[in-house]
Amino acid sequence: MRGAVLEQANQAITIRDDIEIIEPRVGEVRVNIKYCGLCHSDLGFVDGTMPMMGPMIPGHEASGIVESVGAGVTHLVPGDHVVLTPAPPCGRCYYCQRNQQSLCVNAMSIMTNLLPDGVSGLELDGAQLLRGCGIGGLAEYVVQPATGAIKIDKDIPLEVACVIGCALQTGVGAVLNTANMEAGATCVVLGLGGIGMATLQGARIAGASTIIGSDPVAERRDLATAFGATRVVDPVTEDLAAICQELTGGIGVDYAFEAAGKAALIEQGIGLSRMGGTTVCVGSPALEEGISIPNVVMFQAVEKKLCGCLLGSSNSLYEIPRLLRLWRQGLLDMEGMITSRRTLAEVNEGFDDLANARGIRTVIEI
Repeated sequence: MRGAVLEQANQAITIRDDIEIIEPRVGEVRVNIKYCGLCHSDLGFVDGTMPMMGPMIPGHEASGIVESVGAGVTHLVPGDHVVLTPAPPCGRCYYCQRNQQSLCVNAMSIMTNLLPDGVSGLELDGAQLLRGCGIGGLAEYVVQPATGAIKIDKDIPLEVACVIGCALQTGVGAVLNTANMEAGATCVVLGLGGIGMATLQGARIAGASTIIGSDPVAERRDLATAFGATRVVDPVTEDLAAICQELTGGIGVDYAFEAAGKAALIEQGIGLSRMGGTTVCVGSPALEEGISIPNVVMFQAVEKKLCGCLLGSSNSLYEIPRLLRLWRQGLLDMEGMITSRRTLAEVNEGFDDLANARGIRTVIEI
């Protein structure tokens, strides 16, 4: 098959047409990928902020059409339109049994870049090729556990639906699932890329009364109000802390969402949140980045909360259909998230846009 191959970090991605891929096995499906969005997590491999364990096919925000199914798969048939998820729930493990499907043992494929049984199912020049973030969506085909391909109605454009796979699942889920935000709450979103804009939408859907969006890029601030921001801030020229205090009557925001993948912004979020407030780590900082809480006893005494968030704490089998229902009701904007469309041959240009904060989401047509 044809696909985009990243040999090592800080090198151009090459397009190869001689990648070998396995047939679907028991409980698996093979999907003909039509579109794949470019995410900051993919960029982490490209620019070296995330370690690579070998050559890989990047991409994990994908949509396509089921090409074939393995034994035991009864809920999908060839021709079904699907959105892929990086965290296919097994339904049996410790975490699935406790309604924490985003932590399912299958979701560890995001870290290992392999299928759950430890193989990638991909070869190039006789050597194993890894599946970026557990999928490897910048290719003509993907083999995936069947629960990782969620069927969607055929009238939903695949080029639009792909952004649900990561950006919208993560950002909206961070609000509705991880934070469990109540109506009338106040919040700040730090970073207005794809995940940040999705987080704004989640806060709007939850009924937040004050939604502050912060980003140094003017283009993103200009777009943020359409996604739900009630106030946008340039953190370079404006005092974000003072604005948060002003808009919340001097107590701080109920929720702070770090959506840019910067550890320093997690620390800032803790400072911006009120007593008893919650800071949610939505982005993915570089592995070497850490945070410091200089006065832990005060953090404890005022009962602030800090929590992680993987894929919006979503059960994708439920979350993707829910997001599509919200889209049909006009409550969720999928189309506006996509600011650039490119061909697979332009994948390097797409990652360059991402690295330089141009636009929100680039979608690659496979």
